[in-house]
Amino acid sequence: MTLASLRSRLLVLIVLVLAAVLLPLGILSAKRTLEEVNELSDGRLAQAARTLEVLVGRIGVEQLREYRSARLLVPSVSNHPQELTVQGRTFESEVGFQVFDRDGTLLLATENLAVVPNTHASDGAFEDVHKGKYKWRMFTLIMEQDGVIIRAGERYDSRNEITRALWLEHGLPTLLGLPLLALLVGWAIRRGLGPLESLAGALTRREPGSREPIHLPDAPLELRPVLTALNDQIERLEGALERERQFSADVAHELRTPLASTMINLEDAMASAQPDEAQAALEAARECLVSLARRTEQLLALARLEAGAASGPRSRVDLREIALEVVEEMSPVIGTGGVELSIELPVHLFVNGYGVALGAMIRNLLENAFRHVPHGGHVELSIRHVERSAVIEVADDGPGIPAERRAAMFTRFQRGVDTQGEGYGLGLSIVKRAVELHGAVIELLDREGGSGLRAVVTLPLA
Repeated sequence: MTLASLRSRLLVLIVLVLAAVLLPLGILSAKRTLEEVNELSDGRLAQAARTLEVLVGRIGVEQLREYRSARLLVPSVSNHPQELTVQGRTFESEVGFQVFDRDGTLLLATENLAVVPNTHASDGAFEDVHKGKYKWRMFTLIMEQDGVIIRAGERYDSRNEITRALWLEHGLPTLLGLPLLALLVGWAIRRGLGPLESLAGALTRREPGSREPIHLPDAPLELRPVLTALNDQIERLEGALERERQFSADVAHELRTPLASTMINLEDAMASAQPDEAQAALEAARECLVSLARRTEQLLALARLEAGAASGPRSRVDLREIALEVVEEMSPVIGTGGVELSIELPVHLFVNGYGVALGAMIRNLLENAFRHVPHGGHVELSIRHVERSAVIEVADDGPGIPAERRAAMFTRFQRGVDTQGEGYGLGLSIVKRAVELHGAVIELLDREGGSGLRAVVTLPLA
């Protein structure tokens, strides 16, 4: 059976569990009660036989034989004018007794047991005897000294009535109670699942793009982790969407100018009749495309960092190896820029972090330094171990950045007023994002011993 509703599943499972527990318990309880009733009834038969034993002992066997010779029988209740009636019912015809001598001759019996034969059962034995349409429960008591056999009997009618009453008492409440329990359980489930419906309603009413966390008053303990995880997921999704929107706006804004310049230069080259002019226009278009490629690469790097592409498990990375890879990658630019680069690196210095983000951070620090340094200038890259931290420092002898503008330089598309060459104001944004990913600290300081800027990044060691 397939149940799409969680409420229906819970209802069916709970009712089945209740039925699986209550029905066997009711059956076992009824059986146990019947066993007790049968034991009580058997004890009553034995007690009646013992009472009759005392009476027979007082009457004497010879006197009973005289009664037998006179063909006297104890009359049945049905023929007795003083029959016992309890709550409108007679019970005497359902019980009786027999008295036999040693030879098996019936000496005395109630009329309802007069035709039930002697089965010669042993002393103290219980047995079931069928006679006509009735079934009797018989108890046999043998008086050895007097040579008398006493048998007390009870019809199974009364026991069957008790059995039916017990089955009704134990079974009927269960059968009638299960539907009532199903209704009550269904109501309880609806009440219990109310917070889920409230959560669904809150999600339905939520405005697109909203970062307001979902709050349910008096939320159950089991639902609170779900709410926390859901709010975190919504925050991440909204953050990702916001980054996508910002990235789209940045791309549209930053690529518009180089694309327009490229188109103008290509049109000039196509319209020019002079080969030299056409060649110059094509070279200008090529420079625009190179600029476009570099700007696109920076935008993508910034988007990857902001999207948390490097937010997977951290690994143990060597800052020396990363710095050497970055310097090797930038060697063509360094060789043709007319700027001297000096490096000071330790033998090894390990941190827990993301190699891609750390490489992007060092690369953009160097690129920013090279753009600010005039021809013939000097840039220094040093990595050192200070107490429990690794310190990455990039210093240049360029014009520097005024102290009041340094905080704003980490914002997108902020450029220094004396920047040399093409800059887009994205380098320090990438650096800031990499620093945040590693829980590090970055400072922009004055260069020691002269003009220039010193960028200092402090990272915790592995």
